[in-house]
Amino acid sequence: MYNKILIILIGIVILLLGIILFQYKDEIGSEETKIKNSPSIFLSQSKTSGYSRAYKEHNFIFPEDFGPHTDFQTEWWYYVGNLENKEGRHFGFQLTIFRRSLSPNRVIRESAWAANEIYFAHFAISDIREKQYLSNEKWNREALGLAGALSDPFKVWIDNWQIKSVDNYVKLTAASDNFSIDLTLEQLKSIVLHGEKGLSRKSSEPGNASYYYSQTRLRTEGTIEINGKKFKVSGFSWFDHEWSTSALSKNQVGWDWFSFQLDNGTELMLYQLRLKDGETDKSSNGTFVKENGDAVHLTSSDFSIEVLKNWKSIRTNVVYPSKWRVKISKLGLEFTFEPHLSDQEIDHSFTYWEGAVKVMTNGKDIGNGFAELVGYK
Repeated sequence: MYNKILIILIGIVILLLGIILFQYKDEIGSEETKIKNSPSIFLSQSKTSGYSRAYKEHNFIFPEDFGPHTDFQTEWWYYVGNLENKEGRHFGFQLTIFRRSLSPNRVIRESAWAANEIYFAHFAISDIREKQYLSNEKWNREALGLAGALSDPFKVWIDNWQIKSVDNYVKLTAASDNFSIDLTLEQLKSIVLHGEKGLSRKSSEPGNASYYYSQTRLRTEGTIEINGKKFKVSGFSWFDHEWSTSALSKNQVGWDWFSFQLDNGTELMLYQLRLKDGETDKSSNGTFVKENGDAVHLTSSDFSIEVLKNWKSIRTNVVYPSKWRVKISKLGLEFTFEPHLSDQEIDHSFTYWEGAVKVMTNGKDIGNGFAELVGYK
C-alpha cells in the first residue's frame, strides 16, 4: 500500500513539473531556435519594442554598471586571455555569459520556475601545444537561483560557471566534463569607455548602438585543468561588458572583433561590421590604450584590416579569415596577427570563431590577443 501511494505521489510531482516546464518552454525554446538560425539575433531589430535603446551617452557608475541592465534586451560579460605555465606551455581561454530578456516588462509570476530572462554561456580552452580546442555551453533561466547577475558584490553565474568579485579581485571558475579553470584576475589599468564615452555606435541609425566598456589588462593567475592534469598558469586577460537593444542594421551580416595586448604595455581593440555587399560599415571603429591607460578613439578611416589567409572548418565547411595585416595610420602602427591554433571554432547552439591570436611585426612576436568572427557561412 505504501509503495503504491509513493508511486502516485512521485507521478503527481512529475506531472506538475511537466506542466510548469511546458507552460514556459516556448519562451526559451523559441529564443534558442532563433539563435541557432542566426548568431546575430542578439543584436538584431526583431521584437525590440518596449526596451531601452542606446541613443545618448550613459553616465557610467561603478559598481552598479558591472551588473545587469534589464531594461535592455541583450547583455554579455566576456572574459578572454592568453596564459602560460612556467615551462611556457600556452593556453587561451574564453568565458562569456550572455543575458537575453524574454519580455520588456518584468512580469511577476506565481511559479518559481517562471523567468523573465534566459542566460547562456560559452566556455573554451585552447591548448596550443597539443593543438586541441575544448568548448562547451550552458543554458538556464533566471529562476530558483539557476542563473543571474548582481552588481554589488559583482557576480554573474549560470550553474557552476561563475564570475564574481572577491576583495579587489575577480574570480573566474568553470568546469566542464574534461576541462576547467580557476583563475584570479587583478585590474592593472582604469576602465576604458569605447566609442563616444561608452556609446558604441554600430550603424548610422539612431539607437543602433551599445554601451560598451573594457578592462584591457588584467593580471591573471590560477589553474587550468585538462583531462585530469592541472597547470599553474599566469598571463593577462581582457574583459568586455556590453549591453544593447537592436545594435545592428538590416544591411549588416556580422562582425570581426579583435583585442590585442602588446608587450610594450599598450592595448588595442578594433571591430569591423560587415555589410551584405561585402564592404565594411563606416561605423566600424576601435580604441588604442596607451601604457598609462589613456584611451585614443579610432574611426574607420584611421585603420585598415587586410585578410592574408583563410581557414576552412572541416566540421561546418565555414571559411574564416585566418591571418591579417593591420595598419593604423593615426598611430603609425602596422603589424600582422594570426591564430595560435587554426581551429578555435565554437559550434554549439550557434557557430562562430573565437580564439587566441599572436601579434607579429618583422617576424618578431610583439604580443597576444583574441579574435571573434561572427556571421560567416
